[in-house]
Amino acid sequence: MSPSAAQIFRLGEIVARLGGDLVGDAAVTVSRVATLENATADAVAFLANEKYLSQLKKTRAGAVIVGESLRGSLKTAHIVAANPYAYFAHVSALFNPPPKPPRGNHPSAILHPGAQIAPSVHIGPLAVIEDGVVIGEGCTIGAGAYIGADVRMGTDCLIYQNATLYDRCVIGSRVTVHSGAVIGADGFGIAMDEGRWIKVPQVGRVRIGDDVEIGANTTIDRGAVDDTIIENGVKLDNQIQVAHNVRIGAHTAIAACVGIAGSSRIGSYCRIGGASGIAGHLVIADHVEISAHTLVTKSISKSGTYTGAYPFESNRDWRRNAASLRQLGDLVDRVRALERSLKKTKKGES
Repeated sequence: MSPSAAQIFRLGEIVARLGGDLVGDAAVTVSRVATLENATADAVAFLANEKYLSQLKKTRAGAVIVGESLRGSLKTAHIVAANPYAYFAHVSALFNPPPKPPRGNHPSAILHPGAQIAPSVHIGPLAVIEDGVVIGEGCTIGAGAYIGADVRMGTDCLIYQNATLYDRCVIGSRVTVHSGAVIGADGFGIAMDEGRWIKVPQVGRVRIGDDVEIGANTTIDRGAVDDTIIENGVKLDNQIQVAHNVRIGAHTAIAACVGIAGSSRIGSYCRIGGASGIAGHLVIADHVEISAHTLVTKSISKSGTYTGAYPFESNRDWRRNAASLRQLGDLVDRVRALERSLKKTKKGES
């Protein structure tokens, strides 16, 4: 599809809207964003990591977004920004505005008469809105989505097709929930009683702040007693499991396939890499970065980067090192015994 007139911008217009410093011809027009490698003269690309400098030298982009260190060093028109990647995100949003959904509700949507739905809300085919639901202005509920009883939703939310919000969830404004996500299912609360498991009722809620995004097939369990809380600005990738009574601090970002066990508290502005696991009842400080595939089994009290991933290697080397690791405990005991023996020897000599 060719870009519409509204999607074509002069570089001067982009800088006027978004800031930054333009080096080059302000009249150059661009209509899309692209990578350095694949860009053509109608595209804007960016460089945020200097390991891609070789691609910058070869790019055919009409303009490039760069950091201060490259100011004036390019023949290509360039926009100098303090954070090139964030600036690129804003430019991409100019070219790719979200589609405006139609107002009104599809005739096949099932709307309980006790629901309070703002006039500007759009509800898609076969969506179900239960009793006591409150949905604010500008929200879109996709086809087949389910909004349980007494859910409260702020303004300008986007609930994609086939997402599920269980009863009594509280959703802030400008929240996006992608397809297949389940918000408010029961937490995994069970107790052993006379040789069998009995269910612990999960009577808390899920409370989600403003400007949160929840990826496809991510699940957030309701609290067992207190609420599970996702604070403002949190970004959750696909296929994440957030257990009951977890609290995730504001503006934390979590990559795909992370599992967070019950009652753990994640600080603000944390970054958690994909496939990491966080054990239950832990506290993670603000501004903590956890590398991918890291298993966190104790609380982290100081900001910083923490890594527990074992680097990959050939299968032959891995087997040899794994065999050595199994003997590590015995080796530690032998070293300690040797140290004790040396101490005794030194005392005898003295």
